[in-house]
Amino acid sequence: MNLSLIASVFETLRIAPPSKLTLLEAQTLSSAHVPPFPPDMPALLMGIDSPDLALQVKNVLLAVYPKEHEVNWVEGQMSKVEQLGDFQPSTFNFQPSTCLYIPSLGEGTSFESFAEIVAHLRAPEDGCPWDKEQTHQTLRPHLLGEAYETLEAMDENSPAGMSEEFGDLLLQIVLNSQIAKETDSFSMNQVIKGIYDKIVRRHPHVFGDVEVDSVDNVLQNWEKLKEKERSKLALSNVEGKKEDKGLLDGVPSSLPALSQALEYQDRAARVGFDWPEIEGVLDKVREEIEEIKQAQNLDEVTAELGDLFFVLVNLARWRKVDAESALRGTNIKFKKRFAYVEQGAKKQGRNLSDMTLEEMDALWNEAKQKGL
Repeated sequence: MNLSLIASVFETLRIAPPSKLTLLEAQTLSSAHVPPFPPDMPALLMGIDSPDLALQVKNVLLAVYPKEHEVNWVEGQMSKVEQLGDFQPSTFNFQPSTCLYIPSLGEGTSFESFAEIVAHLRAPEDGCPWDKEQTHQTLRPHLLGEAYETLEAMDENSPAGMSEEFGDLLLQIVLNSQIAKETDSFSMNQVIKGIYDKIVRRHPHVFGDVEVDSVDNVLQNWEKLKEKERSKLALSNVEGKKEDKGLLDGVPSSLPALSQALEYQDRAARVGFDWPEIEGVLDKVREEIEEIKQAQNLDEVTAELGDLFFVLVNLARWRKVDAESALRGTNIKFKKRFAYVEQGAKKQGRNLSDMTLEEMDALWNEAKQKGL
C-alpha cells in the first residue's frame, strides 16, 4: 500500500483518517459477490482503474449497502460525493490512483459486532443474568419457537416479519455457539467453516469441474457426494466401534411429520427408489383410500390414514409442491374463513352454537367469494 497516497486521499476528502479502516485493492472485488469486509467499519478501495471494475465494485457493494448510502470518489485532488446507486462510470476518468471511500454503514451492521454483543450477554462480570444461565437444552424450546415464527412470517410473505424473525433465529444460533465456545466444544468460526467447506464440497458443479444440466442432476450428484461422506464416516465408525448411519438417518426425528416424510422420499428417490411415473402414485392414493374404507378398528384406521398421508406427500413431491407449506396454507385459509363465519354470527347477534350447519355454510361461501 502507498501510504502517501492514502494520506493524500484523506487530505482531498478533508477528513481525518479514521481510527479503524479497511484498506483493499479494488481488484479484490473483481470476482466477488459480497464485500469482503465488515460494513460497520469505513473502507477505502484503491486502484479503480476502469469503468468495468468500477461497475463491479458498485454491484458488490450494493449487495450490502443501500442505494442511498453516500460514498466518496477520489481522483487526484478532486473528490465527489454521491449515492452508491446513482454512480455512472461515464462521469469519471479512471486512473490507477482512483479510489473509493465507503463510510461505515453504522454500528451493529456486521456479524462481528453481533457476535460481540452476544458474548457480552454471557460475560461473567457484566452480562445478563438470564442469558448467563442458559444452556443448549434450555434454549431448545426457544430455537424451535423462533423457527416456527420464522415460517409464519414466510407464510405471510412479510418482508418486515421475515427480517425480524431471521434475526431472532440468528440470535439462537450465535448464542448456542457462544455457549459451546465457553466449554471449548466448538466456536462460531468452526460452525461457519464447517458449512463453508460443506457447500464447496457439495457444489463441484459451481466450485469445481463437474458438469450438470438440470436440478435433478444436481440433486442426484448431491446424494452421491453425501453417500461418499457417509461411507467415510462408516469407516471411521468401524474403527471407533460406532453404529453405521443409513441414508435416512440424517433426517431429524423432530421434524414435522409431513416435512419428515418429504425428506425421506426425496432421499430415497435420489438413489432410484421411486415410482417411474406419477400414475403409480395416483393409483397408490386410490388403493390407500380403499384400505381405509375396509379398516375394521381404530388401529387399522390409524395405520391406513398414516399410509395415505405418506403417499399424499409423495404426490405433492411429484407435483413439485411442499406438503408442509401446502397444509399450512390451507390452515391459514381455514382460519380466515372461519373467522369470517364467527364475525357473521356476531353481526347477527347469534352464537355459532345456535346456528345450523347450513347457515354457517352460507357464511363460509361468502368468505370464499370474497377471496378469503
